[in-house]
Amino acid sequence: MTNQNIIMNGVFIALLVPFLGTMLGSAFVFFMRHEMSPRLQNLLLGFASGVMVAASVWSLLIPCMEMNAGAGKWSVLPAAGGFLLGIFFLLLIDTLTPHLHIDSAKPEGVRSHLSRTAMLSLAVTIHNFPEGMAVGVVIAGALEGSSYISQAGVLAMSLGIAIQNIPEGAIISMPMKAAGGSKLKSFAMGTLSGAVEPIGGLLVILLTSMLTPILPYMLSFAAGAMLYVVIEELIPEASRGEHTNLSTIGFAVGFVLMMVLDVVLG
Repeated sequence: MTNQNIIMNGVFIALLVPFLGTMLGSAFVFFMRHEMSPRLQNLLLGFASGVMVAASVWSLLIPCMEMNAGAGKWSVLPAAGGFLLGIFFLLLIDTLTPHLHIDSAKPEGVRSHLSRTAMLSLAVTIHNFPEGMAVGVVIAGALEGSSYISQAGVLAMSLGIAIQNIPEGAIISMPMKAAGGSKLKSFAMGTLSGAVEPIGGLLVILLTSMLTPILPYMLSFAAGAMLYVVIEELIPEASRGEHTNLSTIGFAVGFVLMMVLDVVLG
């Protein structure tokens, strides 16, 4: 096997692992008899938030600034500019795309005649695409030979996103089953919700390979997009009802786990 084949296999695995995390979480519909309890859902939402925040800082923003350390005080410019672009890009997509969250009866975005299932799928796509971007841009950095992003760093990001995709897959599939859907259909919908991640990651790899100088901006852009999802969706959902302290505990565990993965493996 040539070195190029080994590299391509590594890229494929790194893109696929987060998707497998979603699939594993969606499979909970076959093992859990009852609807997910609010306590568990708050805990898992907090955990996912913690992983995404830590990944945004340690795997994306810090490497972005390290790449431009020679620019002195201006080294923060790509991090700040890309971060804001990522925030406003997701804000634009969220505003224009008709979508519906699982626990809501009122659609968001522009008015449309799409089915409930289609709008639920679009909501999940908006949520998962930034995660795929984050994995893709870290892979692109390693492929470009950046000394600030190692193969171990790619592994840390891929594993971290996969771990937080497990509860996300369950949070998507379990309510569908509770609403009367079959186990198989709920599993399929939950699994398909993660399909956008490897697609988004591959698109970012292709774009960055053609425009190497934008790599620092792509890192911070992915960080901004992920944090938009955390602030706009995950934290508000985890803060509803009672037992919100569980979401705080989940956040702390997720944050520390991702931080440790990045530092130890990176």
